[in-house]
Amino acid sequence: MNAVRPADVSGASGAPGDGGPRDDAGPQRAPGTRADHDLIDRLADPAVRDLAWLLFSADLLRAQPPLAPLAQWCADAQEARATRDWLVQLDRDPARLHDALMATPTHRLGRYAENLLGWFLANGPAAQLVAQNVPLRRAGLTLGECDFLVQTLAGARLHWELAVKCYLHAGPGDAARASLAEFVGPNLRDRFDLKLTHLRDRQLRLSAHEEFASLGYEGQWLAQMFVKGWLFYRVGEAAPSRVEDAPELAADHGRGWWVTRSDWPAFARQQAADGWSVLPRLAWLAPRRLTAALDEAEAIAGTAVTPPVDPNELVTALARPDDPVLVAAFATDSAGGYREMSRGFIVPDDWPARAAAFSRQ
Repeated sequence: MNAVRPADVSGASGAPGDGGPRDDAGPQRAPGTRADHDLIDRLADPAVRDLAWLLFSADLLRAQPPLAPLAQWCADAQEARATRDWLVQLDRDPARLHDALMATPTHRLGRYAENLLGWFLANGPAAQLVAQNVPLRRAGLTLGECDFLVQTLAGARLHWELAVKCYLHAGPGDAARASLAEFVGPNLRDRFDLKLTHLRDRQLRLSAHEEFASLGYEGQWLAQMFVKGWLFYRVGEAAPSRVEDAPELAADHGRGWWVTRSDWPAFARQQAADGWSVLPRLAWLAPRRLTAALDEAEAIAGTAVTPPVDPNELVTALARPDDPVLVAAFATDSAGGYREMSRGFIVPDDWPARAAAFSRQ
């Protein structure tokens, strides 16, 4: 995606954090409240739900001071309320959002999330977009790319690095203490501790380089991390108690489960689900709501979820049965549609041993 040209921010306050809500005083941060979950639940359009989830779901991580504070996309309760009202209106007529997403098609979850957040910053009622995907180069070599440069309504200038991640806990279930290294990507090419190190030590420092100032973005920019997603725990593992033992993790982060292919039939029989569906990669953000009235042609390509089926039919129809796959359990609702009850990965039987080895590398 091409970088957006610098906007005029000459009148902005350079004080880091101006206008941002505090955890210890003043308005509380918007994400994670019961009202926020209710908002996401009543929205119908998949893309609007994904945008609402990106804004209002709990962070995966706690703030990592002094180098990695959390992104503050709204300054106070008034901006949060205005954004909720704006999302409800957008849900009634999401054509503008659909057009923007279809103009920049992608099969990558991270890019899809970037497109959603960038569109919100350009069109929403809270913080405003200054530039997006800004490359920094030195002697012809690319140092990196700033995801978002943002100016709040109060004038604060922020540099955001966005990451949307789904990690499975691969550590021993009886360990006394969890660590970020035990959270691995389903395809065993990514690990949470390595991602946080890269985010903290490289990406968030980009706006401090002299090459950044030379692009015209003068003054102070506060670097913040915008990290959302889900963590998945093996069926039977006491996730809530373990989360408290991992100091980097936010206690209220999104949780799911994972189960091996051999254990899947017994696990599925124990669930009070009316059906199961595979979640395509672009449907990994918000909990899914499948409405009888929603025309699939109206959904953004790649986010549509097939109608739920029974668990045996689900695994029989898997396109690549030897790969981890994210599935969701659905319950029928009074309107003739389905609502997601829970989500989790079905992994090959040899995956746990390979994942444990990867977590120790």
